[in-house]
Amino acid sequence: MQEGTQRDPKLCIRHLGRVDYAPTWRAMQDFTAQRTVDTPDEIWLLEHPPVYTQGQAGKPEHLIAATDIPVIPIDRGGQITYHGPGQVVAYVLVDLRRRGYGIRELVTRMEQAVIDLLAAKGVSASRMASAPGVYVDGAKIAALGLRVKHGCTYHGLALNVEMDLGPFEAINPCGYAGMAVTDCRLAGVGFSVSEAEQALIQALQHAIYQ
Repeated sequence: MQEGTQRDPKLCIRHLGRVDYAPTWRAMQDFTAQRTVDTPDEIWLLEHPPVYTQGQAGKPEHLIAATDIPVIPIDRGGQITYHGPGQVVAYVLVDLRRRGYGIRELVTRMEQAVIDLLAAKGVSASRMASAPGVYVDGAKIAALGLRVKHGCTYHGLALNVEMDLGPFEAINPCGYAGMAVTDCRLAGVGFSVSEAEQALIQALQHAIYQ
């Protein structure tokens, strides 16, 4: 797996490119299982080929149409979502014990990172109390799902940049029937994937480590 790496004493940022879902998920699990109190946090930036992922409490009825896209049951919270080209995924491997706050605060900070990123481009985005993520005019533009093990997180968020949104029509996104989905392009933000990665990592670093 080729990657670009940026290191500082507290955080390692990895740019992994387009990588298959299953081995990346296993790598997150392995990293979390092996890390010690001295292991720097990591944030992985990447894209996935088309895949649906189903959270550990996921209900199969939220896949509402047959497709050729694989469905992978995984160990994060939440229901079914879609990953594909044109979407920036940020996996957040953070030791919450060092940060001094809990998982709900981390989710809030990650949501705020996306809200701030879009605000800088003139787009108003918001949270929805009943459904984690970030929304523009009621349509989901970023999905979040995390797992905490021994005080350390993995999984993360997915920001729709410029992608084929058709596969979302085959699911109830994150378990919500009829939920609209959008991306940065439709919201009026002309990001490339690489530009979105850079903006997202800056926003996440500020939000998580401020």
